[in-house]
Amino acid sequence: MKGQCLCQAVAIEVASNDELHACHCNHCRKWGGSAGFTVQAQGITTDNAQEIGTYQSSDWGTRNFCKICGTHLYFHQLGTDNYYLSAGLFDDVNFKLTSQIFIDKKACYYELANDTPKLTEAEFLEMVANS
Repeated sequence: MKGQCLCQAVAIEVASNDELHACHCNHCRKWGGSAGFTVQAQGITTDNAQEIGTYQSSDWGTRNFCKICGTHLYFHQLGTDNYYLSAGLFDDVNFKLTSQIFIDKKACYYELANDTPKLTEAEFLEMVANS
């Protein structure tokens, strides 16, 4: 799959994946105003890497964005090849919402109707630690 930021300065390519995840953690909500809708990938290919800004938002990960237009690009799990890319980067992909994480941190002002597995913060962090 190929995606790009709003100003098209940064392009990203990952293996095809139509599974979408909604993250309700406080960081995703502050980052984008609501749940973060992401696609998981093992490794990414980018161009114009000099235009990618990095912010270490936790001990275990960074949030990365286009320095020009500010588009949220991905969350990178440090020490791994795990990336959680913003679903909005990819045009014309028929994503299916397959899970929700940090469900115990979800804001009260929205509700997703999709029937998906839901992991709490503790359950998700345990899963990440074991991977």
